[in-house]
Amino acid sequence: MDLVAFALILIFAGFALIVLSLLVAALRSGEEERGKAEAGGVVLIGPVPIVFGTSEGITKLTLILAVALTAMALLIFLLPIFR
Repeated sequence: MDLVAFALILIFAGFALIVLSLLVAALRSGEEERGKAEAGGVVLIGPVPIVFGTSEGITKLTLILAVALTAMALLIFLLPIFR
């Protein structure tokens, strides 16, 4: 598979996940029970992830996702070397 095609597939998959998460959040907002909101994020500066979150659980989840994202980025960067 061409590397450009793989990158485009990843971009479209990301947009699809964003749209899906917005739809799920909109459908859940109509429920009577209100839950506690949690937020977290990852900022990648080069290969170094900076992880933040509002609770320990969401921070651990974003840390796991950051490690997976960093490994995937390193794999994509190193893929042409191993060809």
